[in-house]
Amino acid sequence: MNSLAIALAVGALIALSGGAGLLLQKWLAEHHTAERSRDMIGGVVGLLTLLLALVLGLLIWTAYGVFSTQQTELQTIAARALEFDLEMREYGPEGDRARDILRTDLVWAHEQFWGDAESAAEAYDASYKAMGSMRRYFDSLQPKSDAQTQLLADARRNYAFIGEQRILMSMQASTPVSWPLIYAVTAWSCLMFGGMGLLSRPNATTLTMLVLGAISVALAIFLILEFNKPYTSTIRVSPAALEEAIVQLDQTSGPASGSAQ
Repeated sequence: MNSLAIALAVGALIALSGGAGLLLQKWLAEHHTAERSRDMIGGVVGLLTLLLALVLGLLIWTAYGVFSTQQTELQTIAARALEFDLEMREYGPEGDRARDILRTDLVWAHEQFWGDAESAAEAYDASYKAMGSMRRYFDSLQPKSDAQTQLLADARRNYAFIGEQRILMSMQASTPVSWPLIYAVTAWSCLMFGGMGLLSRPNATTLTMLVLGAISVALAIFLILEFNKPYTSTIRVSPAALEEAIVQLDQTSGPASGSAQ
């Protein structure tokens, strides 16, 4: 579902609720909105205001946490890939095949997170094949020195970490937004603005503030929905770190290859 369309729909509902409150206040007998009646309405509006402040703040913070975590984990994967690249370069020419496998795996990771649904499905299968190929290739290597043995062990750890991190990122990114909370926030907002309309007089200032309030809540809903889709939304995690690692892995080994033998 389109985040902007949902946010606009929520904003429109809130504005309509506030407008309904203003109209109802005008039609109701005066004793319904005077003195002690106003105390009850004001108390409920205050309660809803507190609930909205708490829940909206929590939702925005949680959604941003998803976005920030994905960004950090992606940068960590890129850093580990660069470490892997350096270790295999130092291992010698035999390490070039491992670098090619990891590069292919990261290309599929790029498709998994930033590609379409079909590419994401293919990326899972390709990643499992790459993990198997890498494991078999590691087992086929025969270190000729202590340095190569250490480099191979470090490369194994880095590759295992990259695989685990990718699975974790996939699971986190697939966690949907809490729609019951979105529905509750929308309902509370409509009730709150409707109650505020009952306590207000219809004029240019009131209507302006009503529209601004509806836009504010709609913007909050938009941010929550966008942050919960860190790879497909308009506010998305940058693939720059991953692309840099792919480019580095694509480069041929330099003269230093084989120095650890």
